[in-house]
Amino acid sequence: MDTAADPFRPHRVVVLALDGLLPFELGIPHRIFGRPKDARGRRLYEVVTCSVRPPGPVDTDADFAIHVGNGPEALATADTLIVPASYELGPVHEEGVLTDELAAALAHLRPGTRLASICTGVYVLAAAGYLDGRPATTHWAEADRFQRLFPRVRVDPEVLFIDDGDVLTSAGVAAGIDLCLHMVRRDHGTEVANEVARRTVVPPHRDGGQAQYIERPLPEPRRSSTTTARAWALGRLHEPIQLRDMAEQVAMSVRTFTRRFREEVGVSPGQWLAQQRVERARHLLESTGLSVDQVAHDAGFGTAQSMRQHLQAALGVTPTAYRRTFRTDGSTAGRT
Repeated sequence: MDTAADPFRPHRVVVLALDGLLPFELGIPHRIFGRPKDARGRRLYEVVTCSVRPPGPVDTDADFAIHVGNGPEALATADTLIVPASYELGPVHEEGVLTDELAAALAHLRPGTRLASICTGVYVLAAAGYLDGRPATTHWAEADRFQRLFPRVRVDPEVLFIDDGDVLTSAGVAAGIDLCLHMVRRDHGTEVANEVARRTVVPPHRDGGQAQYIERPLPEPRRSSTTTARAWALGRLHEPIQLRDMAEQVAMSVRTFTRRFREEVGVSPGQWLAQQRVERARHLLESTGLSVDQVAHDAGFGTAQSMRQHLQAALGVTPTAYRRTFRTDGSTAGRT
């Protein structure tokens, strides 16, 4: 094929492997970004791992090291940099300052590179000054310490991840999967992200604003769950759904249901319904030729204006703009 007529190039994700890294979290970007393909079978991302040193071993927090085949020069090729968690950040974690080695490595980054962190990887972004004056999150157990060390960062310890445009941060472990799926969804739409989630056998979408941890006593034996009500609602998103209707599905009072729902899901029933309707609208806009009015009806928004307001709030785009970007009509954006 004439490459001049086909300028496709996969988006390059570079993962920075630091001593003391958690092998599970190092593997998350490779698992999530290594899967998406366009309609022609081309990989949408290229994932590369690098170290702050020349190629060689990098210690993990487990009883083995890993061999990393790329040095810090690989950072100069990154479209997106992801920094997974590490338990051996030294002065980065203790004093909030970069080591000379890490500062020299990050200097390779090009302006405009998208930056992301998983769990305590956020210390690296903060120490480099990328988070000054910006919102960020990390593992709930680190949040207070992180805020004291970096007072210029607006820390939110409650959420799974924060998307601040060109800088994204997440809480620990599973939230790193949520963040990576969110980036795929943002880059290429829900259909591509959902296919990755299916292959990875994880939930296709957990909203970033969902609570990452809720401290509460162990549930009472055989205590009722709101699961049945959520399944009931998902089957009739196109219909008006009242809070009392959901509560009735599990034989609870509205007050008890609302409390139990927030304990189990991390958001209120109303917030959850809005999230599910936005996801339904995204799916229909991408995969069907239905009019905007019909999509609004089928997703349960009632009117196109209501759907437009919800999509603007959630995604920052109109339904028409979203469809134009992500419509799966045989082609998918190859570069983000």
